[in-house]
Amino acid sequence: MTDLIRARLKEVPQSPGCYIMRDRAGKIIYVGKAKNLRRRVLSYFRPGAKHAPKVKSMVDTVWDFEFMTVRNEAESLLTEASLIKKHKPHFNILMRDDKRYLALKADAGGEWPRFECVRIVRDDGARYFGPFPSSPVVRAAKDFAERRFGIRSCRALRPDASTHEHCIDDVIRTCSAPCIGRISAAGYKERFLEACEFLEGKRPAVVEELKTAMKTAAAEMDFEKASALRDTISALREIAKSHFTRKPPSMRRDEAIAGIAELAAAIGLEKPPRTIECVDISNLFGTHNVASLVVARDGLPDRRFYRRFKIESFEGADDPRAMAEVVRRRYGPESTIAAKSPRADLYVCDGGITQLRAARAVFAELGITDIPTVGLAKQQELIVVDDGRDDIALPRDSQALMVITRLRDEAHRFAITYHRNLREKTIRESVLDGVVGIGEAKKAKLLRTFRSISGVAKAGADEIMKTAGVSIEIANEILRVCGAKKD
Repeated sequence: MTDLIRARLKEVPQSPGCYIMRDRAGKIIYVGKAKNLRRRVLSYFRPGAKHAPKVKSMVDTVWDFEFMTVRNEAESLLTEASLIKKHKPHFNILMRDDKRYLALKADAGGEWPRFECVRIVRDDGARYFGPFPSSPVVRAAKDFAERRFGIRSCRALRPDASTHEHCIDDVIRTCSAPCIGRISAAGYKERFLEACEFLEGKRPAVVEELKTAMKTAAAEMDFEKASALRDTISALREIAKSHFTRKPPSMRRDEAIAGIAELAAAIGLEKPPRTIECVDISNLFGTHNVASLVVARDGLPDRRFYRRFKIESFEGADDPRAMAEVVRRRYGPESTIAAKSPRADLYVCDGGITQLRAARAVFAELGITDIPTVGLAKQQELIVVDDGRDDIALPRDSQALMVITRLRDEAHRFAITYHRNLREKTIRESVLDGVVGIGEAKKAKLLRTFRSISGVAKAGADEIMKTAGVSIEIANEILRVCGAKKD
């Protein structure tokens, strides 16, 4: 296990996400997903772990890894599949065999549209729900939507009377039977669109009907029916959840505008916050204590106003204190940022009540009373306030939640990237410090010539001797600490 991996393992959170393993050359060799990233990644590097030959070979090859967090299992599945198909990692043998999970396709383009279970999600204008690791989820949702809204399940492109002769779905599945003219094309398409909205989670009354039916069945001791209804409800929830997580990363401007309007109403602001600032703190056991400040204008990230801070007023891990320093450096009288960045209409602290109170205390100290300030709790995605109200839970499908969590994720990404760069720079520069006979000047000359520690490791002993003016013994020691492969 490399020192880089040891340092990285301390950062991995206990949340769903994907991880990418890289070899010494930086090439991606494996992509995986997990409900609990920390548990999964640690399992690879656990001392004495008895891995299968393929896994052991992969672990022995790993030089570094990175990870990304997502909201849920469906999103991690999509991210993993996308990365594997893009990079084709050597050790992802199973996924490279084109194993694909099931998704539900809803194409309203035809005269008599229908739902279809598919394994390839295309950019063809149709709506897709999923894919899902569990095929029964997709099939149960499809079956219920067809029955509830009278959608045909036959495969005919243009169903007609001859199609009906071989089908009795209108009898046993309450199909609206467009094939024999029981419903007009316009009426049928309206039903289909209603079914799509239902699968998107926009018809909660239908789910309530199912819950009532399930309770009734249980009260009547019909546990088989109650169990089936329970499974259907669970499947429909998974389908709706996938729709919301499949929104594109870059929100459309109209969605963002709607989002800040919803956010203003939820928090109680007089008008939508055109400029939102979000701050995230990052440190590794108190080392390289940094913060990021990202900005959204009209609900969309604006990288022109991103700022990063190296915490200077103290050492150690203290997120509230770091948050206070950022507010002071952003809005204090000596700030160099104030004149270059638009003033926030809403200030968001990534964290709970302690970070929020620390930020508000500095705003009060500076005499700033016109910048609403809230926190955003990491676990339940709750908006934290400090005015006597309960924390605010935004609807999972709301544009407001999309705006604020996307900005929070961007702040986290920006902070982690800065923190990682500082840490790796320290690791790169410090690996030569323990070599006797190598001072600052010779270290700088080596790094300038070979560009990186990995570049030094690939050089020959003669090149190092000539560049740094050292003996063969020191050159060999430099190669050893840089991780050069032995011949």
